[in-house]
Amino acid sequence: MSGALAHLYEQGQLSRDALRSLDYPRPSASWGRWLVRSQPTPVPAQEPIQPRRRDLGARPLVASREVTLGLSDLVERARALAVPGQRHVLGITGAPGAGKPRSPRPSSRSWGPISSRSCPWTAIHLSNHTLIAWGRRDRKGAWDTFDADGYVDLLRRLRHQEEEIVHAPDFDRDVDEAIGSALPIHREVPLVVTEGNYLLSDVGGWAGVAPLLDESWYLELEDAIRLERLAYRHQLHGMSHEQADVWARTTDQDNAVLIAQSRPRADLVIRMAGS
Repeated sequence: MSGALAHLYEQGQLSRDALRSLDYPRPSASWGRWLVRSQPTPVPAQEPIQPRRRDLGARPLVASREVTLGLSDLVERARALAVPGQRHVLGITGAPGAGKPRSPRPSSRSWGPISSRSCPWTAIHLSNHTLIAWGRRDRKGAWDTFDADGYVDLLRRLRHQEEEIVHAPDFDRDVDEAIGSALPIHREVPLVVTEGNYLLSDVGGWAGVAPLLDESWYLELEDAIRLERLAYRHQLHGMSHEQADVWARTTDQDNAVLIAQSRPRADLVIRMAGS
């Protein structure tokens, strides 16, 4: 089945209209070659991404592909999704500390003439006041400490591109709180990049996110480096060395185990360099 899908993909026949037009002929020799060559292989960095618009609720038609890329390669792949006159949503996910803040983010220097905008998932954190009231403040960052349903509504508005401007929230790490309506995203922006740990998870309201993404990347980093980064980040925001290390290896790591279950749903699994 994976070989047949790969063959259809390379022939440009995976769109809904193309599939409907197939007359299902007897298998040809080329089909046979694809069926026996369907073992996973690394994808070369120069291979362009072919953006595709998913039907809401549909699962990806092609299994995750594993690649090892540098930051410049990721930027070029993201730029391939920025098609003027259209709107695509790129989701970047992975375990805490895997490198999402270091992945491609919109800026005039990195994107050139292609316009894009970021939509941070941290901006839909429930307020600390709410987390304290619900007894969840000591595990902030877990899947149920976010307004996942609100995030789905925001992505749906961005994807449908019907409004002149959508004002997305942002997150201020200095005060550790979300700021509403802080990021204006204009209708003509062709690419929205959103990053977050639970984008491909199916727990609670997060199950509604993946169908709204045109492309999803799962970033993967060696655990030792990832945990070291997390502890350092927590220290920058006021934790002692011991508190930061404990938080990274308990709360963050518990979340990482859950997030890893969503890895197979990604379009690309990208092994991040540790530097």
